[in-house]
Amino acid sequence: MKTNLFKQLILGALFIYMPLQSMAWGTTGHRVCGQIAESYLTPKAKAAIHAILGNESIAMASNWADFIKSDPQYSYTSPWHYIDLDKPYTYPELVDFLNHDTNTDAYTRIMFLMADLKKPGLSRYTKEFDLKMLIHIVEDVHQPMHVAHADDKGGNDFKVTWFNEPTNLHAVWDTKLIDFQQLSYSEYATSINHTTAAQRAEWQSAPVSKWLFESNQIAEVLYTDIKPGDDLGYKYNFSHIQTLNWQLLKAGVRLAGVLNQIFV
Repeated sequence: MKTNLFKQLILGALFIYMPLQSMAWGTTGHRVCGQIAESYLTPKAKAAIHAILGNESIAMASNWADFIKSDPQYSYTSPWHYIDLDKPYTYPELVDFLNHDTNTDAYTRIMFLMADLKKPGLSRYTKEFDLKMLIHIVEDVHQPMHVAHADDKGGNDFKVTWFNEPTNLHAVWDTKLIDFQQLSYSEYATSINHTTAAQRAEWQSAPVSKWLFESNQIAEVLYTDIKPGDDLGYKYNFSHIQTLNWQLLKAGVRLAGVLNQIFV
């Protein structure tokens, strides 16, 4: 009996630990985006989402897609979290690329999930799965290194140090910068969630292709801003914190726009 309990505890610990190695935005970042999104939902969208998620907030549900990575039955969802590009694209080139995109990636999954959630008669399980995945992936693609170079796995192979700690460029944008602010997700969301109606309308009217283009443009700058082996710290935070905050904010606002369109 004690042996079985010990095994269950070990498996539980692994379930919590394993996804943390490759989370986009990290737990805090995703919850920041989720909380911002909740502040811009219509009453109808709020009611529909509550019917699916119950008392689980969007902020808390936004990490589910990372947590399930440690479960082999969901391993097929790993490519859903990013879209790596083989070269820098102009916007028209990227639109053309996406129009012919048949890969299993963040773009094709966002488009599928948005369409699927509008279908009548979906099972409760499918609704919950689709909603949680959509929430997460919309947030993911606003992390610049999730729309970055294929040859270095979105910056995972771009090795740097963060205050002398070995890491990589992808992880810096996933977690290091966000955690460096030393704020809870609710404190962080409150501190950056200041938008005008005009901003929200502009951001929410942009197609998904524009989201990806913006993230990739930022990623291209990030690649040239430093070189492998650089030690990043206070100066890097000062130079990039505003970009980080804008991307978190845009992700939340656009996620709300998507959900408001689906649940009308």
